[in-house]
Amino acid sequence: MIYTVTFNPAIDYVVAINKIEAGCVNRLSSEQIYFGGKGINISLVLKELGITSKALGFVAGFTGEAIENGLKEAGIITDFVHLEKGNSRINVKIRSDAETELNAAGPEISEKALSELFRKLNILENGDTIVLAGSVPKSLPEDVYEQILRQLSDRDIRTVVDASKELLINSLKYKPFLIKPNLQELGEIFGKTPVSEDEITAYAEKLRQMGAQNVLVSMAGDGAILLDSENNIHKSGVCSGIVRNSVGAGDSMIAGFLAGISDGDFSYALKLGTAAGGATAFSDGLAVREDIFTLLEQL
Repeated sequence: MIYTVTFNPAIDYVVAINKIEAGCVNRLSSEQIYFGGKGINISLVLKELGITSKALGFVAGFTGEAIENGLKEAGIITDFVHLEKGNSRINVKIRSDAETELNAAGPEISEKALSELFRKLNILENGDTIVLAGSVPKSLPEDVYEQILRQLSDRDIRTVVDASKELLINSLKYKPFLIKPNLQELGEIFGKTPVSEDEITAYAEKLRQMGAQNVLVSMAGDGAILLDSENNIHKSGVCSGIVRNSVGAGDSMIAGFLAGISDGDFSYALKLGTAAGGATAFSDGLAVREDIFTLLEQL
């Protein structure tokens, strides 16, 4: 079983408008509502690829209830911790001349609620996979990723970490199965953004030496590079299409990779991840199965 953890789920209210005029009433040309958060995005795309997962995390209030019910209707198994106060956040994503996001802070997560999440994590068994993705809310301890990985370290569990800076670096001592930095994040870690394939693979090798088993570097319009656990380099180009959406593309890449790695074929996993990421980037929402496999044929 694959488990995804989303500390701060959200309702994403995505609106389109030709041009925003400050101080005036602006009429929208379209609007959509999605249930999001990085772990939730991964669970939704895994479902499109026929892979069952369970979504964990925290929800609160009437918006949290809507998120939970929406995911259940989409066929996602959930086991959220229900917070006693506040409401799960609503993020507004405006698509106009440029993409603009208004992201809420979300509810406060108590020590009691965090303990409940740790109790739920005890169900994980040898052979399971857990995905930790995204930032940590201010109400949680900064080392919460490390606490989770430490709790699971006595079992043979594949861990996937998609985070930046210290969150990622501090998780490496627990030898995560997969990490997925992008070029900007590599630059933040090593003080210089790589510009050549040699530099990218050199940084990926450093991350492997620090503990990561497999390092997947997403390079936006230039494709992706994977340095696997046997020190083999795999490359994938980018799919052709018109970019309409940047939200969830990286999450979709992780979902595609996890769906593709079930047979141990890293090259196929990289291609399926690239196709899934492209299918989301070329859509208004998250990737759907038909679009993913259409793009896979390009690779």
